[in-house]
Amino acid sequence: MLPFTYAIRNLFRSKTRLAQTIGGSALVVLLVMTAVAVNTGMKRVLSASGSPHNVILIGAGSEESIQRSEVADRTAGIAEAGVPGISQHLGVRAVSSEIHYMNYLTLDDGRRGQALFRGVTHQALRVHPEVRVIEGNFPAAGEIMVGELAWRKLGMPEEALKTGTGVELDGQKMRVSGIFAAPGTVLESEVWATLGDLRVLAKRDTVSCIAIRLDNPADFEEAELFTKQRLDLELSALKESDYYARLTAFFKPLRAMTWITAGLIAAGALFGGINTLYAAFASRVREMATLQAIGFGKGSLLLSLIQESTLACLIGTLVASVIALLLLDGLTIPFSIGAFTLEISPAVALTGIATGVLLGLVGTLPPAIRCLKPALPTALRSS
Repeated sequence: MLPFTYAIRNLFRSKTRLAQTIGGSALVVLLVMTAVAVNTGMKRVLSASGSPHNVILIGAGSEESIQRSEVADRTAGIAEAGVPGISQHLGVRAVSSEIHYMNYLTLDDGRRGQALFRGVTHQALRVHPEVRVIEGNFPAAGEIMVGELAWRKLGMPEEALKTGTGVELDGQKMRVSGIFAAPGTVLESEVWATLGDLRVLAKRDTVSCIAIRLDNPADFEEAELFTKQRLDLELSALKESDYYARLTAFFKPLRAMTWITAGLIAAGALFGGINTLYAAFASRVREMATLQAIGFGKGSLLLSLIQESTLACLIGTLVASVIALLLLDGLTIPFSIGAFTLEISPAVALTGIATGVLLGLVGTLPPAIRCLKPALPTALRSS
């Protein structure tokens, strides 16, 4: 068995080859870590956005899109009286009429961005207890309240949506009344306005849905029974968690594309690394033959070559991990219905390490086997 120090000495024999191996492996590992962080981040925020206690009463046939749903105004009062198990606080039941509306928000300087607007009353805070007003006030007529990550979703600087700032929505002048937080959910990327204002701006006399908070998630069957008994209201009942689970499935192709893109680039880098190792090991055929002649077996030599390349790949993994922690951890990524934050968790880091080790093994085997393949007399005569 060759000593481990032999692999370390050979690692620094060619600075150019070492730099290429480290750079290539760092690129591949960084791409894999990014793909994992994007996939887990999007899935995490969509999963956390739906509460098992919440039920959405939506227009029948509009289960795939709340924005297209139409529910009569009177439905909120009927549901409040007809659905048992609704959560109460100080005698007030947690029932919220809401309008969901996608549109552009325009700043005074002409910049604009698209966001999901939610028309609500104060009742929304009872149904969505994760929402906390952290600055300013709940919106009144002519005002909006923005989520803490709305500026990311809109593609605007954070200071552009400070409390007191003037904005424009569909030609209507509005004022930012406050900022709210809803950690780990897509709600943090939304813009909230009064139900009355959004009804006028969206030009509708109905609401998108009725959101209800139940004391016990098991009471969902009662809400579902209510929609089946009141056929005149033309409603469907959805668990909020199920609605966001459907959105998770809807964005599955997008998440798959991140893997495909990372895989294609990683494959290119891997083949480039294999070519580099072929060239490097081709010049060491005589060296390997000499070691065989003095008693070292091919297995020991193969292990040493694998150690050498794996060490270089692990250095690249370390470089990629540092870059990921400095540049990616905490980065907010906007998507169509909100935004999510990348997190370089231990699971992501372990995936990166596993990728680095795999690169060292897979990338080394073909050129190493070819280097050790020639017969000993032939290898000793090679130049």
